[in-house]
This record gives sequence, C-alpha cells and structure tokens, in this order.
Amino acid sequence: MESKQYTNTEVKKMQNGGKIVRKVSIKNGKGYKSVTKYHKGKKVGTAKKPIHKDHISLIQMGKFVPGLFSDCKCNKKTRRNK
Repeated sequence: MESKQYTNTEVKKMQNGGKIVRKVSIKNGKGYKSVTKYHKGKKVGTAKKPIHKDHISLIQMGKFVPGLFSDCKCNKKTRRNK
C-alpha cells in the first residue's frame, strides 16, 4: 500500500440556510472521514471516524466508494432538547 497523502473537502449548501462539509484525509496509510453540519453560520455538530483499510486503497486509486459517509451522523442537540 502506498503512503501518499490525500485530502478532499466537499461543501454542500442547503436551501434552509444550512451547510454540510464532508472531509476525507489520508496520511501514512491511515485515514479519517468527518461530517460537519452548520445552520445559519453556527456549527451544529461534527462526526469523525476512521476509514476502513479497503476504502483507503479505493480512494487512493480514484474509485468511488458508495456510502462512505453513511455512518457519520451528527445529531442536532440543543439545551432545550437534550
């Protein structure tokens, strides 16, 4: 397995004033994925998880990995509804 670095960021703007940022970073054969949600400019939540070894090799080859961020869910919690 190659030990090259890889980073990618995808920003998706929503119609309701929200924003979803998806990040992937691979360094020295280890990788992390994170999903951050914003609403009206404020950060609502972040979920960060390691990437599976099989997915790391696919990403470095430039292949699409379906459902990569499906387990990164950040729930919206406020003081009112904890």
